[in-house]
Amino acid sequence: MKCFYVFSCRCLGIDFNFHAINTLPYFISRQLFVMGSEGPPAVTIHVTGFKKFHGVSENPTETIVSNLREYMKKKGMPKGLILGSCNILETAGHGAVAPLYQTLQSAISEKDSESANSRRIIWIHFGVNSGATRFAIEQQAVNEATFRCPDEMGWKPQKVPIFPADGEISRVRETSIPVEEITRTLAKKGYEVITSDDAGRFVCNYVYYHSLRFAEQNGTKSLFVHVPLFLTIDEETQMQFAASLLEVLATLC
Repeated sequence: MKCFYVFSCRCLGIDFNFHAINTLPYFISRQLFVMGSEGPPAVTIHVTGFKKFHGVSENPTETIVSNLREYMKKKGMPKGLILGSCNILETAGHGAVAPLYQTLQSAISEKDSESANSRRIIWIHFGVNSGATRFAIEQQAVNEATFRCPDEMGWKPQKVPIFPADGEISRVRETSIPVEEITRTLAKKGYEVITSDDAGRFVCNYVYYHSLRFAEQNGTKSLFVHVPLFLTIDEETQMQFAASLLEVLATLC
């Protein structure tokens, strides 16, 4: 015998009339399940690396970012983490910023089109420090472009504000991500990693400043990480580090 149910309810200030055949028990249990299982939204992490530049013919960050998606598939994506775009930028101020903003804005548009419980967004920018012996989690970027050598488009600014509207070249923007805690967590996993408050004044700092400014204006988060050359820390270890960083960010942010 089929069971018919007709009921009225008021939820969140809205009146509902429901008429169904054998669906009321499912409807009620489904609503209780959804209401009782809502947790924090997933974290979507977008990643960038850089191509070669003067003095660095093979940029390890290009390899890391290009292979990251496949590496994470094999390793297993941590719960609550979505790996978004993985893009390689030109090692050039203006050459990097244009595609960077296209990707940043695209992610924001996707976020705005989702439900109220929309995903959190984090940007990770990987750059190489050819003289480094450890990984460095960058706390901040400075509003100054002073390139020690021409970038890949031939630009070599000296003491130029990245954003003149932000004032002096001494202006600093800091990430809202808990850098110290992330560094400690990664160190406990066995990685040689430090916290840094100096991302340089080259393209890495240039991109990071743009990203931090955009993140502050759009309710997202941004982080820059410097890595050594593969001659210093091998490729497999650096891939493991990148995967661990994603996992830690999904947990702490």
